[in-house]
Amino acid sequence: MLAAWRYERRSRALDFGRPPQHDLRDIMDAILYVDRTGVQWRYLPHDFPHWNTVYGYFAKWQQDGVFAQLNGLLRQLLREKKGRDAEPSACVIDAQSVKTSTSVPAVGQGTDAGKKIVGRKRGIATDTLGLLLAVLVTAASVQDSIAGTQLLDQVAAEHPRIRKVWGDGGYRQHLVEHAATLGIDMEITQRKPGTRGFTPIPKRWAVERTYGWLMLHRRLARDYETLPTRSEAMIHLAMTDLMARRLTGENTISWRDPTPQNKQVIPG
Repeated sequence: MLAAWRYERRSRALDFGRPPQHDLRDIMDAILYVDRTGVQWRYLPHDFPHWNTVYGYFAKWQQDGVFAQLNGLLRQLLREKKGRDAEPSACVIDAQSVKTSTSVPAVGQGTDAGKKIVGRKRGIATDTLGLLLAVLVTAASVQDSIAGTQLLDQVAAEHPRIRKVWGDGGYRQHLVEHAATLGIDMEITQRKPGTRGFTPIPKRWAVERTYGWLMLHRRLARDYETLPTRSEAMIHLAMTDLMARRLTGENTISWRDPTPQNKQVIPG
């Protein structure tokens, strides 16, 4: 997919453009490094291409929707590997408010009155496996139902097989009615009265687990991106990283070598 993107870009350039100087795998690895470790772009290790080049590719791929396309392709492959249909018929939605850094303009922030958090709100929709279907980043002051309306519109447009959605009590009745106009049955799942401590809520636990997966990427511990669309791209990247590892069976490489090569064996 990345090679096709580069070929299409070069074909529109005068004289077919200059020959590429960097391998696309190195560029993607550098972007994933930023997402996973949370390092600033300027502090990328010198093993990678220059940070300005890496960020330039990141910005162009975000604008062209490359990260969302990668996420969709890997999701289909992983669902088929799990014995599911490539396209889901049900999903779960939820919202998460996070603090922002000083690089985020004040006009793009807000206060979540319920959670007392000043920052942004991430609304996501996942399938029942917890794989990302749609994401929307807004100011934290935006109500869940308002952001949920845009999220459901996005889900209905991109995944027409969806006929069922679960959400928590933060979504109001008018969102249920809006879902019905899209041909989607929305069900509000809530904690049973009197329940204490951590108790997984049926169906909704899948999206809660997805937020836990996302938090393994330090770039998402806060919202560091100036533009909300760049924040959405970082979430797509985190899920792309997770699904690629599941498909290949690879784990994060550790700098520690559990089996030293120079270890001497003393005969007993």
